[in-house]
Amino acid sequence: MNLLAKLTSSKAPNAILLIRLMVGAVFLSEGIQKLLFPADVGAGRFAKIGLPSPEFLGPFVGSFEIACGALVLLGLLTRFAVIPLLTIMAVALYSTKLPILPKSGFWKMAHEARTDFSMVMGALFLLIVGAGAWALD
Repeated sequence: MNLLAKLTSSKAPNAILLIRLMVGAVFLSEGIQKLLFPADVGAGRFAKIGLPSPEFLGPFVGSFEIACGALVLLGLLTRFAVIPLLTIMAVALYSTKLPILPKSGFWKMAHEARTDFSMVMGALFLLIVGAGAWALD
């Protein structure tokens, strides 16, 4: 078995589809929104939180969320697709949730980070187990 076949294979149960639907749909939706509503969730939000080059970064991140979210939904190259999504989530947690900790405490940060944490755990799960039986891989 070649390396690509090993990386795309999965013996996980069919229920993995539910995790793929959750992770893929959220990222696909968020990516589309970054392009449709740049002032609120794309470049404007990136500028507000101090990320560099927000006019470039907004559409760039949105495009990755769309492409990788679609790949996850389809179960195509799932393990590869979640790697950029995990990177996006690491930046999001660091830039938007971690600053809450010293200002408002752990519980406020935990509340604000609940969706981010769920997406990270879902993406890590898919990285470990793969796309499952109902996938294009």
